[in-house]
Amino acid sequence: MLVDDYLLLGLCLGRHIDGLVDAYYGPPELARRVEAEPVGDPASLRRDAAELIAALDAAVDDHELGADRRHWLRAQAVGLHTTARKLAGEKVSYADEVELCYGVRPKPVPEDELASAHAALDQALPGRGNLRDRYIVWREAQAVPVDKLHGAIHSLADDFRERTQRLFGLPDGEHVDFELTENQPWSGFNYYLGGLHSRVAINTDLPVLSHTLGHLVAHEAYPGHHTEHTRKEVGLVRQRHQQEETIFLVGTPQCLLAEGLADLGIEIVAGERPEPIIADHLQPLGIPYDPDLVASVSKAADAMNAVRGNVAWMLHEQHADPDDAIAYAMRWSLLPRNRAEKMLDFLTDETWCSYISCYVEGLPLCRRYVNGDPRRFERLLADQMVPADLAAAA
Repeated sequence: MLVDDYLLLGLCLGRHIDGLVDAYYGPPELARRVEAEPVGDPASLRRDAAELIAALDAAVDDHELGADRRHWLRAQAVGLHTTARKLAGEKVSYADEVELCYGVRPKPVPEDELASAHAALDQALPGRGNLRDRYIVWREAQAVPVDKLHGAIHSLADDFRERTQRLFGLPDGEHVDFELTENQPWSGFNYYLGGLHSRVAINTDLPVLSHTLGHLVAHEAYPGHHTEHTRKEVGLVRQRHQQEETIFLVGTPQCLLAEGLADLGIEIVAGERPEPIIADHLQPLGIPYDPDLVASVSKAADAMNAVRGNVAWMLHEQHADPDDAIAYAMRWSLLPRNRAEKMLDFLTDETWCSYISCYVEGLPLCRRYVNGDPRRFERLLADQMVPADLAAAA
């Protein structure tokens, strides 16, 4: 069956690339079969991926699979084929890799847009003097003491869970465990374990900042990754028997939509300016958080999120020296060196180097599609869609 071929291909590629299989709770016999076999030759996996795409193209009369499901599987298979091509030694440009894997073509954001963001931020931040110095001082003053993180995370998660339940409903028995971790290239990660259970890890290599904590909890749990996984496990896997949803694969379009909806989630459950709600959770714990100032700074700095995409473009399309990329990140993201270096850890990681487009391109795509309508956000949580579907419907 084509779905089994897709699952096997993803599992086989995952033996080559640590982290490619983000989650798997599908048929255990398939996982055992892959583990029992020798690691597949990359050239063979490339052929397997090409054959899967051809088979999906030929399955136009497969009524059990259906056109929409076949369309989604094909987009996923193209991403896996691209990964297999690179594993087999083919040269694929960064821009082509992003487009083939994630369904969008990246492009740098003009620096005049970043300069406008700097000007707005200069007006929003208190004090005078060098903007970067003021921004760094302000950001680092928002550090949450590690001993207060668990309380803050659980307080926010409980609130966002209740809001998500009211808006969209959650499956009975779903559950999230939170933990603190270190020595990772990311700030937070959802490990979906199947059975409606997630383990969310928050990285403390650098201090976690209070003005990002609400977004982080919403992104990883409610109404973000955990909510999407559980809704699809119940609706697509258990009810519709769409086993392809039991695997979540880096390097495929499902990642771009997952990150986009997760980034958008806090706006959906807590409003475009959620800062007063977040303050109600952090201030009683003695965590520094001025909702009015956070709102002004966050709105001004929003465009600076695109700097990550520009840095990735420099590194992988222009082959810039890493020190130059760090300097660029420090200049345009107004980051201290340690945070700029942490950004490069992510952007140069073998598994994650092109993944940044899922954030840079995913949020605006999902925001345009949803356009403030919770019913459209629920479609992202519950249905199989690809980036082109959102672009056509926006």
